[in-house]
Amino acid sequence: MDRSVNLLDLALGFDEPSPLRGKVVLIEDCVETSGSFVLHQMMKRVLSPHSSDALIFLAFARPFSHYDRVLRKLGCNLSTQKTNNRLVFVDMLMMKCSGILEGPDGDDNVSGVAKLFREIQGTVRKLGNVTNRNITVMVDDMSLLEIAATNSNSDHVLDFLHYCHTLTCESNCSLVTLNHEDIYSSMERPAYLLQMVCLADIVIKAEPLASGLANDVHGQLTVVNKGMISSKSGKGSSRNKLQNFQFRIKENGIEYFYPGCSRS
Repeated sequence: MDRSVNLLDLALGFDEPSPLRGKVVLIEDCVETSGSFVLHQMMKRVLSPHSSDALIFLAFARPFSHYDRVLRKLGCNLSTQKTNNRLVFVDMLMMKCSGILEGPDGDDNVSGVAKLFREIQGTVRKLGNVTNRNITVMVDDMSLLEIAATNSNSDHVLDFLHYCHTLTCESNCSLVTLNHEDIYSSMERPAYLLQMVCLADIVIKAEPLASGLANDVHGQLTVVNKGMISSKSGKGSSRNKLQNFQFRIKENGIEYFYPGCSRS
């Protein structure tokens, strides 16, 4: 087993090769506790030098330069991964995502999200030529995708989710999304978010400590695993359905520990 695996890696099954193959992972955070670091760690694991897996990353929240800088601190060079055809970075900020998700365009009467999905689907087919390669599709902020679709039809977000979910069945891809849970605290949760929770095999919640702020503990993670994870023997192994641990954010990584076990 890779000695660098931590509690989050173990909860997700990264002590086995491609544990998220064909699965949907939903990361939920809040204003007090960002879940972006979970996304960063999962990016690093997908692009591990010990595997041939590939990543398609849809960036609504931050440009490539931001993720490249963060992942370098974690020991992963995204520019090199792009060159090696293991990373396809779709910068929705540069593509003016509000325009991408407008209604039907031209004579083919196809929505913007359908066209975006076609591009992703085509990329999956190109990347899938490597034997035993698992492809992960990540969306760094579903709430921004919803905002981008407001001027046309918010149902497009639900359509896009369903489009991407078909990849987990047809191409055995993984789908990882990040969403800000508390922005809907004063309103009814949109249909796409309810559907995401329903479809998710694993839900990761980043929350502040129930006991309040602490200098040496920055928050807690709850990992709910609804399914099975494949083992090297080919048989499904059951992970703990519910795991809870705390974390501390450092300059070059994250330290995870069970409550009461923090190291100074």
